[in-house]
Amino acid sequence: MYIPELYKNENQKDIQKFIHNNGFGILVNQTVGKLWATHIPFLMEEKNGKQILVGHVSRENPQAEIFKDSEEVLAIFLGAHSYVSSSWYDHENVPTWNYLAVHVYGKVKLHSLEETIEGLRRLVNKYETNSEKPVRIDDLSKKTMLQAKGIVSFEIEITSIEAQKKLSQNRDDKNYQTIITELEKTNDNQAIAVADEMKKNRKL
Repeated sequence: MYIPELYKNENQKDIQKFIHNNGFGILVNQTVGKLWATHIPFLMEEKNGKQILVGHVSRENPQAEIFKDSEEVLAIFLGAHSYVSSSWYDHENVPTWNYLAVHVYGKVKLHSLEETIEGLRRLVNKYETNSEKPVRIDDLSKKTMLQAKGIVSFEIEITSIEAQKKLSQNRDDKNYQTIITELEKTNDNQAIAVADEMKKNRKL
């Protein structure tokens, strides 16, 4: 991913939190001679002192077959994003787009059935936290859990991470504040989320 120095994010705690909050990513690799992408939930975890991503795809997905070769894969995570109109500036310029994104590269290691079940347990527990009647993997019947044999679970041993936080850092304080104000006026959830990130990024 091309990242101008101004927009580069190298804060590892920030990146980990970002992936935790935006865990539904896109897994990309070269499959059967073409690029292949699957939208799946990920968990970012620590194993043996190193960060890994844990995920799974359907066993019927052609992407799963190529995992056996342990080739490099790419996981893409997108956060808040919004159009920024140049009509908001106090000078002539072009419109742009503000956004947050992280690209994670690494090698795939396949899980055993036991590791698959444990990964599903952690994933379900994460997203059932606020449920009135939370689902628990351990409470599901053996018949239901047979579905676990229909997925391929894996971990990505991370080799590199690229993180971009494009939030109008090239604007002076006056125009920066105007962009925040205009984003908030849109009443669009994504735009407001970008405005919130801009507030965190620069104290005015």
